This record gives sequence, structure tokens and C-alpha cells, in this order.
Amino acid sequence: MKKYSWAEIRSNALEMIMIFAGAVIAAFAIEEFLSPNRIFDGGVTGISMILVAKLPVSLSLFVILLNIPFFIVASKKIGKVFLIKSLIAIVTFSVSIGLFEHMQQITRDSLLATVFGGVMLGIGVGLVLRGGGCLDGTEVVGILISRKTAFSVGRVVLLINVVIYFAAGLVFGIDSGMYSMLMYFITSKVIDIVERGLEQAKAVMIVTAEGEVLAQEIYDRLGRTATLMPGRGLVSDKEMDVIYCVVTRAEISEIRAIVRSMKDSSFTTISDVSEIIGTHIKKVQTSEQ
Repeated sequence: MKKYSWAEIRSNALEMIMIFAGAVIAAFAIEEFLSPNRIFDGGVTGISMILVAKLPVSLSLFVILLNIPFFIVASKKIGKVFLIKSLIAIVTFSVSIGLFEHMQQITRDSLLATVFGGVMLGIGVGLVLRGGGCLDGTEVVGILISRKTAFSVGRVVLLINVVIYFAAGLVFGIDSGMYSMLMYFITSKVIDIVERGLEQAKAVMIVTAEGEVLAQEIYDRLGRTATLMPGRGLVSDKEMDVIYCVVTRAEISEIRAIVRSMKDSSFTTISDVSEIIGTHIKKVQTSEQ
């Protein structure tokens, strides 16, 4: 059985705290600000809110049921760490919605609900992303589509949300659709502040003695290619491999898990990427796929 260091235990515990706290905050924003005022979130949650407004069904139940198919499809295509954390986040989110739905709404002013609900939702989603999970199945879809096409995660999610807000405007009136779009803009900006969102690219550099094995593991589990360079330790004078790859923020937890699974003591640095110029290589599709 693998023994975890105190630093690893503390890091994992902090990530789980952020996921739980973020899911609860997001649920509070949905139930106490947005849903009572017909202001809709995007993704699966937004679809659930629209359906619940017309059907006598609990929002918390709909959130769980509509997310299940997305994660069943993605269970073999995304990292296990990210999948488990996302499932924990969504279950916590759904349960919290059920607890908050009996509380009295905080405000009936649509503009106040849009601003404060958007800020709180952005904080909640940002914390979940920072913990290495996600709160919505459409983000998982965005990751999968991004790996197979030239579309980015953010662009896929945006296109889905535009359709949802257009539908909300048709069903509940143009004001509802416009307030929902304003809320989404506020939420996105707050997510950027809290965690720079799911789309933020990260540069990962790993110094290891198992370069080819580690690079292959990253390719198999994340679908990300890596650049393998020779290196030498200045003090130890040992031959080492240097791996460089670019991933999304949501894949960082899986990168950590891969590095920790290696037998040697790899040295890893993770930094922000402000811009990517040229082709960002992803997993090559095969005839079996």
C-alpha cells in the first residue's frame, strides 16, 4: 500500500474542502438568488432549472439524473481522479440544493439576484475547479470534444449555454434570458478571479528517470502528448529525462496522481500559460475510436 506524505495528505484534504465548500456555495446561489427569480444557470443545471419550472419535480433530483449519462459516457475517457472529484462535487451540490430549497429567497429584485447570485455562483464553481473537479456534465463534454476537435473547452460550454439561454428567453420571456446571460458573464469573471476557469492552460515540466514511461502514461490517461528532452543532474551527474506538456486546469489533479504513482522521485513544476501559438497536439484518433 502506498504511503502518502503529510504534504500530500494536506493537499488532498484542502482540495476536498474546496470542493465541498464550492458545491454548497453554488447551491445556495442557485436556490436563494437565481431559481426563485427565473434566472438560469448554464449547462445541465440550467436545463434542470428550466424543466423544474414547468414540472413538479425537485431540482436536486433533476441535477443528479441529468448528469448521470454524461459521466457514464466519460467514465473511461477522462482521469479517474477528476471523475471522482466531480461526482463528489455534483452529489454535494444536489444534496445542498435540496436543503436550501425550503428556505425563503433572499431578494425578489431581479438585478440584485443576478449580481449577487452570479458572484456567489462564480465563487462556488471556482472553488470546485480549484479543487480539481467540476459541477456540470457539459464541462465534461467540453473536455471530451476539445480532445477530438479544434474547439476549446470554453467554446463548447459557451455554445451549449447560448442555446440554453435562448430557450429560457423563449419560454420565460426575454428579460429572463437577458438576466441569465448577464449572470453568466458575471459568474465567468468571478471564476477567472477565483481560479481562472477550466480553460486556463498550465505548463507542466517533470524531471524524472522514467521519462518514456511517464510520458506514455500521460498520453494514455489524458490524451496529451509531451515533449521528451534529455537532461543531467548537476550534483548527482545522473542522466535524467525532462518532460514538458500543456494541460488544462481540470487535468492537474490527474497529473499529480500520475507523477505520484511513479517509483522514482520525480521533480515537477506547474506554471500558468498566458498564450499558445501554433498547434496544440492532442491524442491522435485511431480507427478503433
